[in-house]
Order: sequence, then structure tokens, then C-alpha cells
Amino acid sequence: MKSITWRGYRAIAWVGQAVLAIFVIFASVQGNWLNALALGFFLIASLVFVIRDDKLPTLFDFLFVVAALVNAMGWVWGLFYMPGPYDEIVHAYTTFAITLALSFLVYSSILNIFRNHTLLYLVTIASFGIAIGAIWEVTEWSAGKILSTEVIGSLDDTIIDLIMDSLGAGLAALISLWALQEWTKTHATSEYSITHRGR
Repeated sequence: MKSITWRGYRAIAWVGQAVLAIFVIFASVQGNWLNALALGFFLIASLVFVIRDDKLPTLFDFLFVVAALVNAMGWVWGLFYMPGPYDEIVHAYTTFAITLALSFLVYSSILNIFRNHTLLYLVTIASFGIAIGAIWEVTEWSAGKILSTEVIGSLDDTIIDLIMDSLGAGLAALISLWALQEWTKTHATSEYSITHRGR
């Protein structure tokens, strides 16, 4: 199994960035400015994660770019409004990817403290992800009001999305705990090597 800091993940993430840029150009050429704007948001957001070279495991960059791509495909080809579980799967996966990446950035200064408090870490990261999902739902509702377009189908749709967001956040907490142990172990080894090399 590849390390969470394998450089290949970042290379694949850059390929994903190029595909996203093509999607933005494609939507712009079609004159679909709303799609181009949404895709541009995903492109910029994923770019921010990819260029944070030393702050995140490269695996998280890759997972976040995949989340941006599946959202982009949903916007470009209208997959969110077709029959099937695409919307629900994307909600769970996007919350999972965002929670993984953002939790490492937000809690980076206290990650070592969390190592000894497993339950606290799991609850904190899961709660963080659920909050992200709730904010996303509010954003969708607001976009529907401002743009006078139907973004949210019904109350049932919103509740299902929140359930999927919560599942994604819970999975992110578990994966994040495993990644935290790998990340701190890797950084501790690196610091040990640097210290002993300097002697």
C-alpha cells in the first residue's frame, strides 16, 4: 500500500486540475456561465489544497481533487437531477474529502495532542464534517433563493443529504485517525533524521 505522502498522488491531482480547467473552458464556450462559475469555484478550491505542499498528506490532495471532479461532472452533465444515487454518493464523498483535508489544516497545530485522545479526535473530526455538510445545505438553499433556481428538491432531499454528509464525516474521522498516526510517525522520523544528521 502506498504511503499517504506518496508523490504520485500529487501528480495525479495536477492531472485532475487540468481536467477541471478543461471543464471550465468547455462550460464557458457553451455560454453556460453558471456552470462555469461553479466549476471555477471547484478548480480554485482544489488548487488551494494541492499547492499546500507541506501541510497535507498528498493522498488528501488527490481525494479532494476527485471530489471536485465528481461535482464538476454533476454540474456539466446534469447528473445531480437524474434518477439514481449520484447526488447522495457525491454528498457523502465530498464531505468525506473536505473533512479530511480541512481537519488537518484547521487542527494542524494540535495534531500531536490528539494522538493520545482517540475518542475526542474522532468526535471532533466527525462534528467538524457534519458542520461542513450543514453549511453546504444552507449554501444550496441560499443559492436557490438568490439565483431563483431549484437547487434543493424537498425537505426529504435535504435530510437525506445531511445523513449522507454525516456518513462521509464519520468515515473521514476514522481515516483521519489512521492518517494522523502515519503522518506524525513520518514527521517524527524526518525530524529524528535531521537532528542526527546535524550532529
